Amino acid sequence: MDDDLLPLLGIGVVQEDDDEEDSSSGSEESESPENAASAEVDECQIIRQDSITFDQSLPLSHSYLGDDLEDVRGRTFHEEGATISLPVIQLPGMVLVPGQTIPLHLFHQHTVAMLKGVMDKDNTFGIVAYRYSEEDGGHIIATIGTTAEIFSVKDETDERTGLASIRVKAKGRQRFKVIESRRTATGILMCSVKILKEAILGDILSDVRPGSHCKFCCDPPERGTANKTAVDRQGNILTSVTMSTSPQEMVVQNVKKELYRWNSSYVPERLPSHPVELSYWVIQNLPLDDDLRLNLMGIDSAVQRLRCSLSIVQKCSSLCCKECNTNIANKNDVFSLSVEGPLGAYVNPHGHVHETMTVYKAQNLNLIGRATKEHSWFPGYAWTIAQCRRCAFHIGWKFTATRKDLTPPKFFGLTRASVMPGLHQTEENEGWVPVM
Repeated sequence: MDDDLLPLLGIGVVQEDDDEEDSSSGSEESESPENAASAEVDECQIIRQDSITFDQSLPLSHSYLGDDLEDVRGRTFHEEGATISLPVIQLPGMVLVPGQTIPLHLFHQHTVAMLKGVMDKDNTFGIVAYRYSEEDGGHIIATIGTTAEIFSVKDETDERTGLASIRVKAKGRQRFKVIESRRTATGILMCSVKILKEAILGDILSDVRPGSHCKFCCDPPERGTANKTAVDRQGNILTSVTMSTSPQEMVVQNVKKELYRWNSSYVPERLPSHPVELSYWVIQNLPLDDDLRLNLMGIDSAVQRLRCSLSIVQKCSSLCCKECNTNIANKNDVFSLSVEGPLGAYVNPHGHVHETMTVYKAQNLNLIGRATKEHSWFPGYAWTIAQCRRCAFHIGWKFTATRKDLTPPKFFGLTRASVMPGLHQTEENEGWVPVM
């Protein structure tokens, strides 16, 4: 691992014993006495009653990448079911979801050249997650990935070394399945991929329902609810029934209700109304590990994705350390500090992408080093590295406001790769393929 990465991951950094914030962390990051815990809950409730003064559009702008990026116009959509050849970037612990924004800061010369070539064509490349197999020590990539389309970019060359780098903001567009992969002479991964279709589920009873019953059913194009009234021959009303028009609409409503019940920051009116868009929003913002997210991404029906997501939401009660299963945060403490949702992708100065979820409170954490405002993903907040108190696994960061007018005054960012809900895990390496 690059030595420059170690401080950002909290490795090889000595904890400051005389740090006032660390020494007082017993009531914030660790399990505390009952009276301290009560005070902390009360404080959190007061924060939630106040409106957030932080500009929630700032995280999505990724201003830490600089203000000199150039906008790119045009949209590229591939035909569903088509098989295409695509240059692919592999990122550890990053499963891109359609509609999600991803920032990249790349230094590898061949990758930079590849993206410059993409800019001359359709601005589209692929992103897949990768990890190492413990069985043979090989390099494996996920079978499900997502096309990414560049919408803002800046490439530059260091005058002293002559090395090129590129800063990119891209948007996830379409899911694909990897059919085969190969390496080019320059080491770029080229994949033959199939663009996955969005399956539309029909009415399963349409072929067996008697025609006489159809008058009690609503027309498919209708949305919301409809009132059906039964009358006798004289026109007298016998009964009136309110019926739902669409199973899709029922699933959408149930998911929104459950999300709001889970966390009041998920206001139903602010969530996407279309089943496909909502299914991707839920997948992006749930604290799932790579395997669970890939399983959901592999489902072609938005309704089925929502049903599976609903089951996960109902089962999830807390967020735990992925390494030792220590409880880190309660699901009710999740909140949105970005217009895109509580979980977003951010890139550090060395090019490592972290998907980070914002929570009001966290526990069982040790803070490493002193707070710094440098390269903060949330302008106006200073960050401090946070590790699991039990196993010293990197969990995320604590963010503290540097201005008195900012609320919340503090919060935690938990990296998705380091936490997980208490759910059944899939068989290891299922949905992954080796790559040369």
